[in-house]
Amino acid sequence: MSRLCIVPCGAKKIWDLRPDAGPTEAQHAYVGAFTKKCISYAYFLFFSRWLILSAKYGFLAPSDIIPEAFNVSFNSRNSSCVGVETLRSQAARRGLLTIDEIVILGGRNYSAVLRRVIEKGPVLKFPLEGLTGIRYMLQKLDRAIKYGNEIWSE
Repeated sequence: MSRLCIVPCGAKKIWDLRPDAGPTEAQHAYVGAFTKKCISYAYFLFFSRWLILSAKYGFLAPSDIIPEAFNVSFNSRNSSCVGVETLRSQAARRGLLTIDEIVILGGRNYSAVLRRVIEKGPVLKFPLEGLTGIRYMLQKLDRAIKYGNEIWSE
């Protein structure tokens, strides 16, 4: 069975810490605690393939280059936010529609976007959905990483 994990981008980026960082790989550009924990969960433990979902750029492979700082969120109605049709096109190009199962690590904003983008094909799982806040999501990820147990969802 083919599987993929999608991790959320985050507001805190490398340019917040090092304004002179320049173009940076996606896997190193997002430096917030939640995104870093999701990457650790996906990359180091359970998935051979994972992507970052950026509100500005869409689906990013870990090695994709982000050219500069930006501030776009799925929470806002920003015109710079990537659209559903663009995400659908990217999902097709990146082979997401032929994968058996996609696990999305993120809150309800990511769940809503992914449900609109991938309407048929892979089984979508949202193991952090329903948790009431990032603190609880971090706790669940911490336990999964500590004990090497994947988080399951229905």
